[in-house]
Amino acid sequence: MKKAISHVPTSFSSSASSLIPSLGIGIGLRIPHYEDIFREKSSIDWFEIISENFMVDGGKPIENLERIMALYPVVMHGVTLSIGGSAELDWDYLKKLKALARKTKTPWVSDHLCWGQLPGAHFHDLLPLPYTKDVINYVAERARIVQDYLEVPFALENLSSYVAFQADEMPEWDFYSAIVEKAGIYMMLDVNNIYVSSRNHGYDPKEYYQNIPLERVLQIHLAGHKVNEGYLLDTHDNYVCDDVWQIYGEVYPKTKNASTLLEWDDNFISFKETCEEALKAKKFQQSCCFVEAAVDLSEGQIEVTA
Repeated sequence: MKKAISHVPTSFSSSASSLIPSLGIGIGLRIPHYEDIFREKSSIDWFEIISENFMVDGGKPIENLERIMALYPVVMHGVTLSIGGSAELDWDYLKKLKALARKTKTPWVSDHLCWGQLPGAHFHDLLPLPYTKDVINYVAERARIVQDYLEVPFALENLSSYVAFQADEMPEWDFYSAIVEKAGIYMMLDVNNIYVSSRNHGYDPKEYYQNIPLERVLQIHLAGHKVNEGYLLDTHDNYVCDDVWQIYGEVYPKTKNASTLLEWDDNFISFKETCEEALKAKKFQQSCCFVEAAVDLSEGQIEVTA
């Protein structure tokens, strides 16, 4: 049974949106790592959970979640909202999502800029949308409603792309930017997806990230992919490649210290190795800060006092 839209608050709390924390570097919470996670505190800063895995009333998932929450901050990332789908927003789903958000005290909630459902059908995939003005208006209004209802900052993630629509009216970066700005929401920026899509469609990845409002990025995803004949496939089962690290190094300093997360979802390596891969981001962050300081110094913007 779906609730009427009249139950949605008319405005999102501006005080909540102005207090987005920088959590540092995290990894996705995955069952193969539970034993190591619970054995001793690691140097990782936080965990991202797949929201749908914990939208239950109790049992082992909630027990494990509460153990994690006692040790680390937790951030919710969803996969089934289908913000661009033709079906009405699912208020039963959103009610459970909001309850979980309150339980975890997540600083924000994210999902994907995609569709994956039709009335009576769920495709269990993140399917792309046509880049048109009509779709911008449609998705932006739905995203605004979701953020208002959840009462926490809401972010949409860019997809890895393998096809294009003849109906497209603009490049993806303009489409993505227009939705977050029109809705007043945020970006969950996957830099691996930028790279994968740029290789698959033959554009310079700089053209993407130099033309989006990076100040709206509250979280960055890093991941690995597979190189297939003629295209790249986003698989989350490999180390982050040098080109993606380079994009991260250029994007991160232009955000407001966005929280960074490594996704690794198949062909798992050990928890220790996963953390080590994620924590490579610190080297890029430190390098970025050094370069920015050098630029400021060369422009006479740093004063040194004894």
